[in-house]
Amino acid sequence: MASPGEHLKALDDPTALPFLPMLYVAWADGDLSDGEMEEICRRLGWECGSRLQPWLDTANPPSARDLAQLLAHLSEAAQKMERQEKLTLTGFGLALARLSGHVVKDAERQALAEVEGALGIADSEAARQLLTSRRPAPQPQAVEASFAVKALQRRLDGEHGELRQRIRDLLSEPQMTPPLGQSTAEARQWVMDRCRRLADEGLGSLSFPREDGGADDIEQFIVAFETLALGDLSLLIKFGVQFGLFGGSILNLGTESQHREYLTRVGRLELPGCFAMTETGHGSNVQDLETVARYDASEGVFELRTPHDGARKDYIGNAALHGEMATVFAQLQVGEEHHGVHAFLVPIRDASGQTLPGVRIQDNGRKLGLNGVDNGRLWFDGVRVPRQALLDRFASVDAEGIYSSPIASPNKRFFTMLGTLVGGRVSVACGALTASKTALRIAVGYGEARRQFGDEDLPEIKLLDYQTHQRRLLPRLAKTYALHFGLQHLRRVFVDSSSEDRRHVEGLAAGLKAYSTWHATDTIQTCRECCGGQGYLAVNRFAALKADTDVFTTFEGDNVVLLLLVAKGLLSGYQRQFGRLGVAGLVRYVASQAATALSERNPVITRRSDEAHLRSLELHSAALRFREQHTLSSVARRLKRRLDGGMAMGEAMIEVQTHLLEAAMAHVESSVHGHFAAAVEATEAEDQRAMLESLRQLHALDLLEKHRGYYQEHGYFEAAKSRALRPLVNKLCSEVRPQALPLVRALGIPAALLRGTIGV
Repeated sequence: MASPGEHLKALDDPTALPFLPMLYVAWADGDLSDGEMEEICRRLGWECGSRLQPWLDTANPPSARDLAQLLAHLSEAAQKMERQEKLTLTGFGLALARLSGHVVKDAERQALAEVEGALGIADSEAARQLLTSRRPAPQPQAVEASFAVKALQRRLDGEHGELRQRIRDLLSEPQMTPPLGQSTAEARQWVMDRCRRLADEGLGSLSFPREDGGADDIEQFIVAFETLALGDLSLLIKFGVQFGLFGGSILNLGTESQHREYLTRVGRLELPGCFAMTETGHGSNVQDLETVARYDASEGVFELRTPHDGARKDYIGNAALHGEMATVFAQLQVGEEHHGVHAFLVPIRDASGQTLPGVRIQDNGRKLGLNGVDNGRLWFDGVRVPRQALLDRFASVDAEGIYSSPIASPNKRFFTMLGTLVGGRVSVACGALTASKTALRIAVGYGEARRQFGDEDLPEIKLLDYQTHQRRLLPRLAKTYALHFGLQHLRRVFVDSSSEDRRHVEGLAAGLKAYSTWHATDTIQTCRECCGGQGYLAVNRFAALKADTDVFTTFEGDNVVLLLLVAKGLLSGYQRQFGRLGVAGLVRYVASQAATALSERNPVITRRSDEAHLRSLELHSAALRFREQHTLSSVARRLKRRLDGGMAMGEAMIEVQTHLLEAAMAHVESSVHGHFAAAVEATEAEDQRAMLESLRQLHALDLLEKHRGYYQEHGYFEAAKSRALRPLVNKLCSEVRPQALPLVRALGIPAALLRGTIGV
């Protein structure tokens, strides 16, 4: 049995020196088994084995201290040797013996070679690691931007840069950062107090008329919402519920007298409110909600009832704790006539917080995220509100119970009413993108600072210099920029749209809300993984970003349902186009489409794989447009076959739902790329334009690579062209990589909001 320090005696025995590098590697790699040790002893023979006995006892392996001292001895000796890249462990041991003056016998040399072979460590890598000196520290190196970062930030901020900066400064105040580890009650109170601060700053009333304390600017409100998403997302949603949904319902569905009565108090948060649309049994199906509002002409009141438990209002923000009034969506009944879903202002609590008679409220409880928002359930049992409680911009009931509306069609009236609330989807899409920007800012910053692995005699490699790391982050960064310009376009047309093109804007908002929120879920998760264990720490924000944005994919409309609405809108446009063309026009249209497809699927084009072609805007736009048009015409043909066979429309739509989703997504992808390309074209500064063009190419080629199976199936790409996409995407990632940190800095996220230990 070896006594303490017995192992290190071999350092003073020249005859043991040749074997020490090999034994160090064998022990450092893990404990040697009895079988391995028997094999070593057999090959060493009695004479060599007796000198190394302390190192050959599996019952008493060398301690960590013994191994450390042996490594230090070997490293010190290695510094005296001439550097040899191909030196094996046997060669290293023989060199050690020569340095000590020991002449190695043939038997020892033979034993060395046999043991090295038996242990399977005959290559030079193990010896190279021992011979390498301590890894040099990296030299500080500033990242040089190829473009003016602040100028690009101003470009991204747009015309509301001052408002954005004002909100950034506000969110950077220490008291605007929630403490970690809050209980649900603490989080709710913290959020309510900060929401009052936002109201005091005038941010909640930005969209309200000037005479009601606002700025009469819906775009400013959306910009404020988008920028507030840089901070705590429970605060963002509380802000959106109070001022966007509750206040917005009064603004968009009410008349001027209702504006005068309520909006100033709503904007100051003197009247906390709710938006009570969703029911447990009819989540996305608003038209079939079951809460009833029956008009009692004898008393001039509406009486609201929840007919059964499945008709309760569910997941209503502000309902569980703070709300005093709710905009309640209910089926309007006057006498025996049913007029469909309308909105009513219904008090649910008094100023002291006591629930009012006929109203029942239940807390939804702790959620996956957004626990600073007090979501609750509402039931109504004969709650009576005055006739003036009906938000009557699009319909009214007079004292005698006569119902009237400026819109004759009930369906058109319903969709007009819901269309006025499309700003919620625009806001959520923008807020989700801000969360993606925050995640990328942290992950790219960490990838620039964190080093790992690499050649032993060189500084460790930055994470962002690994191709796999670039592949995970940089296409998502490019898509984030693409979505920024796509949503900028959506915000602009939403604000400027007239009633004639409202349906187009509603479809665009639905598609981009789905696209942006799914992008956020994917990007935040990927960024968390790219930050390893550091990303799992709550202080580094990913825990909250993941949990709080998860529900974005289902509120303001489930994403799948929204994409189905987009597809149905596209089909309606397709049908109207055919109707206007007539038979002769339709023949010409189909012929022109066939000619276009034929030219684009020309063998010369489908095989062409040179870099200039693959990077061209012409290819990207044509390919994305082809997929958009082809999937839509394909789903139209599938529907027509079923309808011609006598199938009901509802059943036919269900059978082609997956194709509808694909057509909608193809449309959204083509649209976003088109707006990105237009933004690049409109960029005047050459340095910005070159950078944005690289991102545009990366985004487009990432999409083509993602769908290359589709393009091959439909003869648009041949195999050689498809294979050329991957190396080109890799090349574009390497081109964008040096500018990754400046690009995320241009997103304008204040350092105070990173507030963790990573993401420089």
